[in-house]
Amino acid sequence: MEDPIVLENLTKDYGDNFKAVDALNLKVKRNSFIGFLGPNGAGKTTTIKMLTNLLTITSGKAYLNGVDVVSDPKSALSDIGAVVETPEFYPFLTPIETFEYLGSLRGMSKQDITKRGKEVLELVKMTDWSTVRIGKFSKGMKQRIALAQALLHEPSLIILDEPTSGLDPRGMVEVREVLLELKKRDYTVFMSSHMLNEVQEICSEVAMIDHGKLLAYDTVEALVSKVESKRLEVRLANQVSGEAMDKLRAYHGVELLNVLAPNNFQLDFKGGDEDQAGLLLFLQSQGLKIVSFKESGLALENLYMSLIKSSR
Repeated sequence: MEDPIVLENLTKDYGDNFKAVDALNLKVKRNSFIGFLGPNGAGKTTTIKMLTNLLTITSGKAYLNGVDVVSDPKSALSDIGAVVETPEFYPFLTPIETFEYLGSLRGMSKQDITKRGKEVLELVKMTDWSTVRIGKFSKGMKQRIALAQALLHEPSLIILDEPTSGLDPRGMVEVREVLLELKKRDYTVFMSSHMLNEVQEICSEVAMIDHGKLLAYDTVEALVSKVESKRLEVRLANQVSGEAMDKLRAYHGVELLNVLAPNNFQLDFKGGDEDQAGLLLFLQSQGLKIVSFKESGLALENLYMSLIKSSR
């Protein structure tokens, strides 16, 4: 089977020597969950818009399931579900009515629309809202309906452009729960994001870009393993003593220590798994009652910032 997404020297040039996407090469494997990671302005949305034929490609090629997006966009997009930028719906329609409209545009039968509509609403936890006008929905609820409509025709490939952007904390959690459920199922998901902790939590692989150029592409585990210094967060059942903190600051591999509360501190630590295990034993030997000892999810951030510095 063809790779779901193949980009070959994909370029978007806006003139005046400004390239939003600069000769981007990327191959996405089937049934993977890819985080397309970069800061605002890195070229993520531009790439996705070219992939979905919403923007003209300046040069290079983009293939979806082996089909050229430019020469045969209808076939290329037939097995794709997408949510690009902020989703909007007719506010006077209900989710069921919206699915009937969108499903008919895709040539789905009424029977299939009804069946799949129930399934996708259950997946995004919006069954109880199926007959309520969308105009009454919060932004997070609309985002879940957007994810549902992208899945309505049972595509094999899902393309999402920053699906949690602009949501409140509750909305972010709700959408992430849906994304984690998609990860368990038979989909290939290509999701752009500028939130490193989100990508590290959800995705199986990460493609990092900046100024339209690919910086790195590998599994989350492989990328995290390249990070020499990791941020650890420690929570205690007892209070931190000044003497214990002084000893910790002098411990081999500890580069930065921040006391956040009487029973909570963070440290940047250089070392592998064995070194971390040794650090944990040291903390316990100092009479500290450890409740939790974990990486704080910033490993990708450290790697990303180092890659940006080396590429400029």
